[in-house]
Amino acid sequence: MKVRSPWFFASLGLSALAAVVAFGGAYGARLSASPSSGLPDADPGVSAGEGLFVDGSRSDTLEADSVARGRTTGALPPSIQALRAQVDGILDQGRYARATWGVVAVSLDRGDTLLARNADLPMLPASNLKLVTSAAALHRLGPDYRYSTWLVTDGVIQDGVLIGDLALYGTGDPGFSDRYHPSSEAPLEAMVSQLVEAGIHEIRGRVYGDGTLFSGDLLAEGWEPTDLNEWFTAPSGALAYNENVVAVRISPGAPGEPPRIVTVPPHVGLIVANEARTVRGRARRPLWLLRDDPEHPIRAVGELSSTGRDVWREMTVRDPALAGAHALTHVLRRAGIVVRGFPASVAGADESGVTGPRVWSGRHAPRVLATFQSPPLRDYLRAVNQRSHNLYADLILRTLGHLEGDGSFPGGGAAVERFLVETVGVPAEQVTVMDGSGLSGLNRISPGALVQVLAFMTTTSCWEDLWETLPEAGSRALFRRMIRTPASGNLRAKTGTMDRVSGLTGMVTTASGERVAFSILGNELPSETGAKRLEDRIGALLAAWERQ
Repeated sequence: MKVRSPWFFASLGLSALAAVVAFGGAYGARLSASPSSGLPDADPGVSAGEGLFVDGSRSDTLEADSVARGRTTGALPPSIQALRAQVDGILDQGRYARATWGVVAVSLDRGDTLLARNADLPMLPASNLKLVTSAAALHRLGPDYRYSTWLVTDGVIQDGVLIGDLALYGTGDPGFSDRYHPSSEAPLEAMVSQLVEAGIHEIRGRVYGDGTLFSGDLLAEGWEPTDLNEWFTAPSGALAYNENVVAVRISPGAPGEPPRIVTVPPHVGLIVANEARTVRGRARRPLWLLRDDPEHPIRAVGELSSTGRDVWREMTVRDPALAGAHALTHVLRRAGIVVRGFPASVAGADESGVTGPRVWSGRHAPRVLATFQSPPLRDYLRAVNQRSHNLYADLILRTLGHLEGDGSFPGGGAAVERFLVETVGVPAEQVTVMDGSGLSGLNRISPGALVQVLAFMTTTSCWEDLWETLPEAGSRALFRRMIRTPASGNLRAKTGTMDRVSGLTGMVTTASGERVAFSILGNELPSETGAKRLEDRIGALLAAWERQ
């Protein structure tokens, strides 16, 4: 159900508030004592070959009049012909020749197209879509945009006693966690301290989490069901606590006894059914955390050696708003505030005491007792593009949708598509946006459209804010890729990886001093890791290229 506009913000006279609101079985995963690091072993290299990258089956002439898409007319200069031949040789050998490649590179300084292969073909972008989400957010919200989270009540306060419910109300802040704060509980502690300062020492009502500002499902269409236990598919409601994941720590117990299980953070209401056993010597049955469905409880099964190491696993929380309510209740009690009720959450706007219709029949209009403000959007975009954090991108997309009247995933996707079509000038048939992260297998965008977005952003006041969030070649943020090449310290780009999908979209300065916007998308790949090696070779070629 679509969330009604929170009318009470205006009555409160809070302009800032108004601006914000304006798995076992298929889901099981084997536990390991230590997480793997780095990328999988790369495929054998693909040697460069010869060939001309200009025939109609291999290239497209970008016909748009804007510099954003580029234009190539007449005979190609020899240096561009040579560049295309080199890229053709990289992509058209071995098993990667059977993949679908989209490659576009445009000189923003000269306005001509250096590479154009399937330029207008809608393709799976994977996390390259995060660049689009970031651009739309910077254009619509601005780099200084901040989220607010509130403690709201429709009750009364008498002699320090709150008679009524206390709601932890979210507006989409993805960073209500220890990523940007000293601990996951630090934002809650800051809000609770405001209650203490106001003299509140008891709450006679529910303490509940409210993430109903965004309507619709917490998961986007097209997400793989087998991924729904994993941190990168965390559900995204308007209230997110600790990035909607919990780390489960399993430690050996005494032989014959169940292992010890704790969660980090500990006070989120996550229950793990402990069916595992500690054994002497080597464990014969692997230790698993199982959850058949995101709505079902988590089960620990298998064996853990009494002399073995602790094992860790991050799991998504089923109800982010309830997890936030549990954490808030713990912080309230630790601060000396008596809480009479149990933590709860509301499932939809109809149940909300903030945005739902029941506020009209209450004795008292809801009011804000405490508030917490997020870091600026530019900081969050570093998590989006350097850490490729899906939850941040998805909540930003839903924020854009809400500001245009629909905070669902479809509403956010429509808002981003309008930005692409109406503001950037991307043909509508070249883009389908299902989420902000690129996780959905139903997303589509052409490499030409991605280049067009980059070129458009260079003309705006937000370009430097976007540029600074992009991983730099040779840095840890780009997995040390393109080290000891002309691209290192020069090229900046967003990566993307899914099953049989890889991409790299960004900017590089050539040896001739030209700024080049480029996008490389590969679909139906035999190996994503091997494809990245090919992307890196093309990036290095662009960095070393000289116009003649």
